Amino acid sequence: MAAKFGTSGLRGLSTELVGSVSALHVTAFLRMLVQKGCAAPGDLLLVGQDFRPSSPEIAATAMAAAQRAGFRPVDCGAVPTPALAFYGQSISAASIMITGSHIPADRNGIKFYRPDGEIDKQDEAAIVALVTELAQDEQAGLVARASGENRQMQVERLFLDRYRQLLPGNILNGLCIGLYQHSSVARDLLVDILEGFGAQVVPLGRSEHFIPVDTEAVSAQTRASLAGWAAAEKLFAIVSTDGDADRPLVADEKGQPLRGDLLGLLTAQFLKAEVIATPVTSNSGIEAAIGVPVVRTRVGSPFVIAAMQEALAQGRQRVMGFEANGGVMLASDFTLANIRLAALPTRDCVLPILAALGLAAGVGASLSEMAAGMDLPIALSDRLEHYALERSASLMAHLRAGDSQLAAFLAPLGAIRDKSDLDGLRIRLDDDSIIHFRPSGNAPEMRCYVEAKGEQKAAGLLAAGLAKLANWQA
Repeated sequence: MAAKFGTSGLRGLSTELVGSVSALHVTAFLRMLVQKGCAAPGDLLLVGQDFRPSSPEIAATAMAAAQRAGFRPVDCGAVPTPALAFYGQSISAASIMITGSHIPADRNGIKFYRPDGEIDKQDEAAIVALVTELAQDEQAGLVARASGENRQMQVERLFLDRYRQLLPGNILNGLCIGLYQHSSVARDLLVDILEGFGAQVVPLGRSEHFIPVDTEAVSAQTRASLAGWAAAEKLFAIVSTDGDADRPLVADEKGQPLRGDLLGLLTAQFLKAEVIATPVTSNSGIEAAIGVPVVRTRVGSPFVIAAMQEALAQGRQRVMGFEANGGVMLASDFTLANIRLAALPTRDCVLPILAALGLAAGVGASLSEMAAGMDLPIALSDRLEHYALERSASLMAHLRAGDSQLAAFLAPLGAIRDKSDLDGLRIRLDDDSIIHFRPSGNAPEMRCYVEAKGEQKAAGLLAAGLAKLANWQA
């Protein structure tokens, strides 16, 4: 069974997850909740899904497993992951989201939520242990199909209500905003939200076939489409999300995507956050730009959430987090004017989209002007797909074996000033540029992140780093 937990939930090939693997993991999840006193038989289990071809079958299998465990499954349909989590939080119900997020359609996954929020790494370990324990139990892995009461409308309505008054009414009046709909579960909800603030929304690229959109490594094809749409439609901005709508994509008036960590920083300014948690892969200039405590973590929402919870335990207020993919998490409630924005400690795409648009519109600036005004180091990232896990493990072991191996590998790029091994290898070179190699936690991919003082320097460093990864042979 190759399916495993990555940086955010269970992931694997669709062919691995369709069937007993899904049933077994849902059974283990529910048993874990019962053992920890977080839920009991007779409680609801909310089930959401994305638009992948395999998601409906996995959802039906999950609902059958919930019924066998004595829970009452609720079919929430194709909804954004943060909307599902927010609804579950509001009625104190556990939930699962069938999604592979941004990875290709031949893969899928399951995200698990306790009634009080996203599961943590200890919960993951408990589920894995129970999966091993239940592996020989035919009932635990039984493949069957079931349905449940449909509450998609309630989930969507609550999420819409969360954001209807976040910005001043009609602040986007007169602005033409493109919405790259592709196969995002938020493609219709975002129309309602943006039009509610006066924007003229131009739907773009809607697809009935699943399209993987990685907001942290926007493909050349997507970039070309964004630039073409921006020029043709004379747009103020283009917005989109990944498949399950927990990661935002915002492009400026030229169709140039803004980095996710920049969106997170803009959101922190919009909210007047007092503490920020963000992974080591986020831009190194954030601390200087925001002027409040920034806690750096490993990559993955569970680590960011743990850091936020620690800040709350220390008595801090207005605590938020974000990842380099742009997903924003709120550990505490935030009050803006007379609006209370309830805590939502899981990745959300709508808040950063509205924060960026609202800040720009409020001062009459373009998004490109907003981005330039932040004066962050130029940061770029990309990935090599189909990079075997064994190959990435071998490479990282080689680079970690000693300073001489690492120095030789990077010799053409520059001398090493210092390094961090918090998550992957993040190296600062003698010219103060940064290169970071990290195997993906969700798929057989190697990611490369760079920072430099200029666009040309950063692009050259990224190309050189990717070439180093591509040419590596054990």
